[in-house]
Amino acid sequence: MAPKPGGYAILEAIQFEMRADPLLWITWQSSKPVAVSPTGQVIDLFAEFGHPRVPFGTAIDEVWYMGAVAGAAMSGVRGICYLPSMANIRPIELVFNQVGKLRHMTGGQASMPMVVWADFAGRRAGSAGQHADAGQEALYGNIAGLKVVIPANPHDAKGLMHAALRDPDPIIFCHYRQINDIVIDVPDNDYVVEIGKAAIRQEGNDITLVGFGPSANEINKAAAELQAAGVSVEVIDPITLKPLDSQTIIASAQKTGRLLAVDWGHQTLSAVTEVIAQAAMGAPGTKFARLAFPDAPPPGSRVMIEWMTPDAPKIVSAARKLLEA
Repeated sequence: MAPKPGGYAILEAIQFEMRADPLLWITWQSSKPVAVSPTGQVIDLFAEFGHPRVPFGTAIDEVWYMGAVAGAAMSGVRGICYLPSMANIRPIELVFNQVGKLRHMTGGQASMPMVVWADFAGRRAGSAGQHADAGQEALYGNIAGLKVVIPANPHDAKGLMHAALRDPDPIIFCHYRQINDIVIDVPDNDYVVEIGKAAIRQEGNDITLVGFGPSANEINKAAAELQAAGVSVEVIDPITLKPLDSQTIIASAQKTGRLLAVDWGHQTLSAVTEVIAQAAMGAPGTKFARLAFPDAPPPGSRVMIEWMTPDAPKIVSAARKLLEA
């Protein structure tokens, strides 16, 4: 156990799995897959495994990377396709037409054991446009045949990467950079965070708060403030968008009677829209509210993007309104 940020924890899981599987490989671009822990330990996948298992290059060709990893996976060789934040949507045609459908089209004769490590920028002030976007998990979640995971902290990030690299299906690993700024104690050994199982971060009776990734972390802050004001809050981090642990969410909605879903993605058809739909069908009579980023591109202005992003103060305000409804 040692303090580790998100990026280091992810590479630690990959390093372990590459040592265990001599065929596992990872594509990378722009910079080498290197991370340093707060205690000075270094993981350098390129230095340890070299070519061809870490074919590092500066070429900006995400379609080639996706095609190479998918092609290898079709023959049973597991790989990881790392996609940087500005371009993780470029090869989505391959994901839609090939990666997600191969197992079905072959009647189960061929699997697609691969991980798409999609690096998401998140709502960072001052970046704007394609450098400060979020919510792409909803796009991937709409594609049949994929599993979609969204860790909110370094512990879950490492455990989910281990799980993803041992799963027979293609996994979209949604990595929001905000978890790189979080440093918490993470086990040194390998462990698995179960795909398809939500985490109840806090139990309560008055209202349920649900959100993925960065939203989950803002929810934790809001819950502490609400709890201090005497509100009994249940906090659920689904962790996995697909398959979604609907039963845990429904059970909470039945208990509290109120559910607020929070999403850093755009409001229309955001990932938490499915959360609300499942809960509404399973817990009729529940009162719902949704808080998400407006249907507009992220602006460059720090004041504007902070005004638009569903942070802890906005979650507290939305929760109070729902409690009064």
